[in-house]
Amino acid sequence: EVQLVESGGGSVQAGASLRLSCAASGVALDEAPIGWFRQVPGKEREGVSCIASAAGRTYYADSVKGRFTISSDTAKNTVYLQMNSLKPEDTAVYYCAADFSGVTSACLPDEYEYHYWGQGTQVTVSS
Repeated sequence: EVQLVESGGGSVQAGASLRLSCAASGVALDEAPIGWFRQVPGKEREGVSCIASAAGRTYYADSVKGRFTISSDTAKNTVYLQMNSLKPEDTAVYYCAADFSGVTSACLPDEYEYHYWGQGTQVTVSS
């Protein structure tokens, strides 16, 4: 059974940093790209970043490029999202998800490509 568990969310002031973790079980990171998404109530889910660990390829949304860094630790089977210079508009519930399409050479920021989801972790950034 595949399980993804996010942690690391919290409430911070603008300019602060947080590191989100996505601990995976039932899947090895080189078998499935992992994506980070975020959602604000009333809005569509947004693809923030993803990593295809098998190929060492990453993706970042323009809104977070230069501020967020995704990485993976295959020994811990965990993907991290380091978030620096946080802004109030980064406030959302953040989810990690695993893509079991069989494509491991790249990742896509499209939620419909992902098959397993974590429960989400709240990130709140105040001004």
